Amino acid sequence: MFEAETLPTLTTSRLSLRALRVTDAGVVFDIFRDPEVMRYWSCLPFASPSQAEQLIAKTHLGFEQRTFFQWGIAHAEDDRIIGTCTLFALDLQNLRTEVGFILARSCWGQGYMQEVLQALFTYAFGPLGLHRIEADVDPRNERSLATLKAQGFQREGLLRERWLVAGERQDSVFLGLLHADWLAAASQMPAATEV
Repeated sequence: MFEAETLPTLTTSRLSLRALRVTDAGVVFDIFRDPEVMRYWSCLPFASPSQAEQLIAKTHLGFEQRTFFQWGIAHAEDDRIIGTCTLFALDLQNLRTEVGFILARSCWGQGYMQEVLQALFTYAFGPLGLHRIEADVDPRNERSLATLKAQGFQREGLLRERWLVAGERQDSVFLGLLHADWLAAASQMPAATEV
């Protein structure tokens, strides 16, 4: 994978995880400017479309430098972006990374993120050869915590007042997923594929 020239496209039955394009900037901005979607992030909602353009440019640079991989989550039927998912803080010596994801509010509650994470982790534990994936989640973000638990993540600790966002101190629940944990959880889910 690390020799690949482009970010691989990953697919599920309803979705495609693909590289973000400049033409996606408007939809990306709409997702990242929604205060409900960004409620538990460690940064404020986007205030300008240029922030979406910068994010897309940063995703390409991150892949070129092999420091993080960020995919756009697109509907398979019309290729419209509905969110993003990211493997970041890659530590190849210790075979671990962190995961992050965001989904447009109109797509919540439809099981999309379970599909996304299964495809992402199939790739991370397969071709990337990783052993551990970590997540840092606001303890009030019950949806994300439930999504990660379904993938096999284990709660490993609470980091008190870790983030300061808009003057508010936020705690973090730290979770970890080992390859063996994920295999046990993934045996219950349909297969994802790489194209």
